[in-house]
Amino acid sequence: MTSNPDSTAAAIAARRDQTRGKLTQLEKAISQLRRERGRLTVRAIAERADVSATFCYENSDARVLVQGAVADARRRRDQGAQHEHERIEASWRERALNAEEALTRTQETVFTQRKRIGELMGQLRDVEQTAPADSAPALRTENTALKRRLDQMTQEHRSLQERLEGARSNLRFSEKRIADLEVQLLEQGQP
Repeated sequence: MTSNPDSTAAAIAARRDQTRGKLTQLEKAISQLRRERGRLTVRAIAERADVSATFCYENSDARVLVQGAVADARRRRDQGAQHEHERIEASWRERALNAEEALTRTQETVFTQRKRIGELMGQLRDVEQTAPADSAPALRTENTALKRRLDQMTQEHRSLQERLEGARSNLRFSEKRIADLEVQLLEQGQP
């Protein structure tokens, strides 16, 4: 079998053109997947470019092109994940600072209240020390008497309020009756 040098050269040229065409298809597929934010894998790129995965692995130019795209996509994903992690971390950091600030304010409030309670307890002890121990029953008796007196005053107040309302009502009635009588007198006095 003799081989024609022209046909061999033509076959090699056709093979090179076909390879260049496939490489162009790979570049377009990679661009499309990037625009669509699709997942860049060897199989996905090969399917989009309509070439075999074997071509992507065996052809050195195709392998460099595909591996570069996959590595770039992985790097971008990693950067996106890192940015997302940093954003979440910043959010938690801010929450932690806010919580620490709230805790500090709460501790200051508790300290102030404890100090005030201590002062009041001291005042209570001072009163207990100045009052004799046997004065408690006398204070209770006096307190009871004051409560009774308060109840009596409240009842008297209610009674006086009711009497005042009655007197006001009678006054209004009397004023109305006087006005009616004055009208009758005026009507009788005129012919």
